[in-house]
Amino acid sequence: MKQNFAFSCLGLVLLYQGAVSLEFNVTALSAQNGSSILQCWQMDKPFETSSQPGTTGTSLLMLSDVSNLTYGIIPPNFDGGVHNAPQVQWVIYTSGLAYITLPDDPDTNVMVSGGEFGLIFAADTADVSEKGHRTQYPGVTETTALEIPTADGKIPEHRLLHTGPCSIDEITGIRELRL
Repeated sequence: MKQNFAFSCLGLVLLYQGAVSLEFNVTALSAQNGSSILQCWQMDKPFETSSQPGTTGTSLLMLSDVSNLTYGIIPPNFDGGVHNAPQVQWVIYTSGLAYITLPDDPDTNVMVSGGEFGLIFAADTADVSEKGHRTQYPGVTETTALEIPTADGKIPEHRLLHTGPCSIDEITGIRELRL
């Protein structure tokens, strides 16, 4: 009886671990019919278990090949105005807030908090979006951001989950990897 109980517990643990999604979702600025849109994307590459010294056994995700890295410091209450993404790029807000709106869709917006969930993907460049998007930086402290263009302007492979930004539940699922 004791052995059956152990196998049952092990089975539940394995079932639970299998149910945890190792996929990565991100809010993306994209374009459709010449207008910028927000979408929730799921990256095609799943998290993998690292074998790299210093991170062995942790979860890692190769997002895409990149071309360079820019570190920006944006003052509090700065209005970036309506603009296009300068290039196809990852943007990681490491601190502060970014409020992104769409000129052609005033009902759709996203507030991005710097830190753990401060990653977005911006692909609404001038060749696909006529107006772009507006980014404002509310708050009483500066916002810091890393802008990381992809190599050759390539958009990483992904699956569209839905139009509109990812919900907090869709991006916080990565916390399950800590178990």
